[in-house]
Amino acid sequence: MCGITGWVAFDRDLTAERPVLDAMTATQFCRGPDAGGVHLERHAALGHRRLAVIDIEGGTQPMTVEHDGRALAVLTYSGEVYNHRELRAELEATGHRFHTRSDTEVVLHAYLEWGEGLAERLNGMFAFAVWDTRSEELLLVRDRMGIKPLHYCPTPDGVIFGSEAKAVLAHPAVRPVVDLDGLRELLAVTRTPGRTIYRGIAEVRPGHVVRIRRTGISVRRYWALEAREHTHNLETTVATVRALLDDIVHRQLEADVPLCSLLSGGLDSSTVTALAARALREAGAGPVRSFAVDFVGQTEHFQADETRPTPDRPYARLLADHVGADHSVIELDSAALTDPAQRAAVLRARDAPGGFGDMDTSLLLLFRSVRRKSTVALSGESADELFGGYRWFHDPGIVAADDFPWAAAAVQLGGRGARPREQLLDGGLLDRLDLDGYRRARYREALAEVPHLPGADPVERRMREISYLHLTRFVCILLDRKDRMSMANGLEVRVPFCDHRLVQYVFNTPWAMKTFDGREKSLLRAAVRDVLPQEVADRVKSPYPAVQDPHYPAMLRDELAELATDPAAPVLALLDRRRLADALAPDTDPQTVRLGVDLALDINAWLTRYQVSLEL
Repeated sequence: MCGITGWVAFDRDLTAERPVLDAMTATQFCRGPDAGGVHLERHAALGHRRLAVIDIEGGTQPMTVEHDGRALAVLTYSGEVYNHRELRAELEATGHRFHTRSDTEVVLHAYLEWGEGLAERLNGMFAFAVWDTRSEELLLVRDRMGIKPLHYCPTPDGVIFGSEAKAVLAHPAVRPVVDLDGLRELLAVTRTPGRTIYRGIAEVRPGHVVRIRRTGISVRRYWALEAREHTHNLETTVATVRALLDDIVHRQLEADVPLCSLLSGGLDSSTVTALAARALREAGAGPVRSFAVDFVGQTEHFQADETRPTPDRPYARLLADHVGADHSVIELDSAALTDPAQRAAVLRARDAPGGFGDMDTSLLLLFRSVRRKSTVALSGESADELFGGYRWFHDPGIVAADDFPWAAAAVQLGGRGARPREQLLDGGLLDRLDLDGYRRARYREALAEVPHLPGADPVERRMREISYLHLTRFVCILLDRKDRMSMANGLEVRVPFCDHRLVQYVFNTPWAMKTFDGREKSLLRAAVRDVLPQEVADRVKSPYPAVQDPHYPAMLRDELAELATDPAAPVLALLDRRRLADALAPDTDPQTVRLGVDLALDINAWLTRYQVSLEL
């Protein structure tokens, strides 16, 4: 995995702009600590930072392909293409000659053969830019599910782009300006495809290509979820899901560096770990290495609730023993989670307040520890969105709500006393933001995109909508989080459940079949039960763990109390002073204001570090 960046300007000579390109490229060092390179010519400047995973010696970038001493195209690429061997053979049959084993070179030659049509042929996670020196045009391509990020900022004479917003913001022509819509996007707990919080900076939408020519910018969608009739019976469907998973995990085990699995003991991560262990064993490659996260004393003093009924650690150990994994537990404490240096590292990784609080920090620290022993990790991310794992998939009131299901679930929790994370913000600001109205508008936009089969009964029709919302508006939040926290440590995380073949197949599987045994993720459980211990296979869904130590929210509140005494703290202009005073009052339980305190601290650090201009 890598970090990419670049600048195309048709009205100026960029050969003298090396310092600007170097500054943009340097922001991506964490994504590619192994090597770096740049390519400069009159109208194009491309930068690259490399995390070497396949063909350590041969995959340097930016990569150029030449003919008769003349450059044809230049590629700066981030990602993994899991069908690169088949594509290589197909390209060789048409006369292409390769000089490395890297998938990067395959992508570059695929562009020469198929142009922007290469995107449809790639199976993997990727974000890349190809500069065609013959036609002087740039192509930006992003994978189907948006696993890898890619940002761009149109300019009067071209474009500035980068894996992360920080690469674009490093260009002197781009300012970090956030307006009301940007703040809404930050706080509304949904992700609008193509939008970012920064004015003027867009994301390449998942499954899209963006072409930049002298005549302007054009966008083409090359993949989307489609409504297809599901003709398989239950037995065939279960077998098909299993066959797909076996192939996907096998493909994603390819690496020339140490590889591991992220194991929580839940159904999703246990599936990936068990299938990886079996594939490695069959290949004679030794045991799979696995990692889990826990907090000091949490398993021993675990407090069950309706969201997290069981602790992860015993189930992760059970699965690890079952498959013979080389298993490690990374144990964290509250001091590490509240350390301002670690929280600052999370902010640098995200380029914005994340909203996940200690779960972001613990993930960052987990990945830092994992990176000491592995360069690549497999994750169970996205199975809940695909197979219907969240409890709100199965709550009739939430399913029927005229809102994003996860937002409706949060409202339901609010009715039980939970306070929202924007609880400390100024009332006038909240009125102007109208987060409920913004979210409803985005919800209606998303519903209008859903592909339907004619004649579907109302339940199947609604559950298709619920699935679509999760696969296009929710999973992207989690994928972005995982990418940022992992790549901040130079760790590549692969997500087998995001393989587009599996996603398309399961999306079109009837809801009645996905829940045939009356439980969440029935289809997945049936497909992999034979490789799991019964206790793990039957375990009820439990999300990524949050620290339960009461010292954590108390320490956060102490930090906010200190910040409140600083008149220069920029976040104070956004907070309601009475609500702030109430949150800091001695008789207020710190746990009840935890989300609001977390957000206030994060916004203050973000406004300060990024010198954000708020135009509200």
